[in-house]
Amino acid sequence: MANTLFILNDAPYGTERSYNGLRLATALAKHDGETVRVFLIGDAAACARTGQKVPAGYYNAGDMLGMVARKNVEIGVCGTCMDARGLDEASLVKGAKRGTMAQLTEWTIEADKVLVF
Repeated sequence: MANTLFILNDAPYGTERSYNGLRLATALAKHDGETVRVFLIGDAAACARTGQKVPAGYYNAGDMLGMVARKNVEIGVCGTCMDARGLDEASLVKGAKRGTMAQLTEWTIEADKVLVF
């Protein structure tokens, strides 16, 4: 059993780093025996905003996070980063929760692998 932590830094749109991190987290979470956690920090906090409207045929980072959460993946969102972007817990997709640097530290210590996007 492996414990993998994904740390996403980039905004949901503009680059594809967070998108690709979410794709890999989703794929990894499908495997038995894998524990996956995702922590959103910096501009990636906006990935967790509910109600995102994107052009038809374009990926939706909020929907992708919802899919990850439904696979029993813990999702933390940096609280300081949320405050800086005017986000509160009510504006987060289901399954994403306000997080702290202490939580990220704990998750990092517990992880077998840390992947940073």
